[in-house]
Amino acid sequence: MTIQTLFGPETITTKPRSIKFKTIKAIYETLTIKEEIGHYFEPGTRFTSPLQIFNMFSFLANETKEHFITLHLDGKNKIVCIDQVSTGSLNQSIVHPREVFKTALLSSAAAIVLLHNHPSGDPAPSREDREITRRLKEAGDLLGIRVLDHMIVGDTYMSFVEMGLL
Repeated sequence: MTIQTLFGPETITTKPRSIKFKTIKAIYETLTIKEEIGHYFEPGTRFTSPLQIFNMFSFLANETKEHFITLHLDGKNKIVCIDQVSTGSLNQSIVHPREVFKTALLSSAAAIVLLHNHPSGDPAPSREDREITRRLKEAGDLLGIRVLDHMIVGDTYMSFVEMGLL
């Protein structure tokens, strides 16, 4: 004789448990600009030169604070998203690779262009500009998102690619 023959098969009753997880969903906001901008930006424009980007973002030269923006590009170098990463003070803005690539991953960007302004008007890169560019390029290489250029807008522009710094 066994316990099973005396008492029958052992049954354990359990209440179903619920498990809660937090999920993250990408939410995009579409901005509609109702101005005559046909000459400014044509949808589907393929960006092939720093001068094109400067012409599009030259208005940053008039800003009194530093703005750091990333342009998210698809595989054909067309803009899929524009992200204002940081707005800083007169001569600096805080930029971290985590903030730059968080949105680039969500937009499925194949590449990015880094862009910021110098309110002083002098587009020469500072030591900090060179350092953050190096860090962002390394992070992009790890994530498989190419950093195509870092441009500084002032009275004119400076392109890291044209200067051989990237």
